[in-house]
Amino acid sequence: MNHQSRVVTIVIVGLYLLFGWGPFAHTKTNSLFPNKDQKETVVTNHASGTFEVKLNPQADDKVGDPTVGRMSIDKQFHGDLEASSKGQMLAVGTDVPGSAGYVAMERVSGKLRGQSGAFVLQHSGTMTRGAAQLSVTVVPDSGTGELVGIAGKMTINIVEGKHLYDFEYTLAKSPNSQ
Repeated sequence: MNHQSRVVTIVIVGLYLLFGWGPFAHTKTNSLFPNKDQKETVVTNHASGTFEVKLNPQADDKVGDPTVGRMSIDKQFHGDLEASSKGQMLAVGTDVPGSAGYVAMERVSGKLRGQSGAFVLQHSGTMTRGAAQLSVTVVPDSGTGELVGIAGKMTINIVEGKHLYDFEYTLAKSPNSQ
């Protein structure tokens, strides 16, 4: 596989992983892992809605391995999460059809059910000969503003061309906070 073909494959696989197309569309994880050692009141919440995303391939011959595809992420969330995000994605395809992986980080800023702040989402996706696994989690302690203490997992789906998110999260409040 030549370099150009590999980059095209990486971009396509990255899109499948990022958007939840094909076998990724029904990946869902329900477990949340709040810190049980701290004395906090934890309330489980659910948010859902739609989003638009723009991916732009980033080429820089002086950074890293040229077989690793890199893209910028620019998203607009609607629904329970009214926010925008910016981030970066790295993706790699292999010589084995249907096997690839990607990682991404994106900082989400806006309002989650009326609460203002920001947090970071970490994506990790793999595809092993067509069998997919996708995890999108909130980076611990990345919450700011009214979203300090946020933890959770997001599922990304595409239905009839529409991008959807489902976000299960906790928002820990210490006994001293109001």
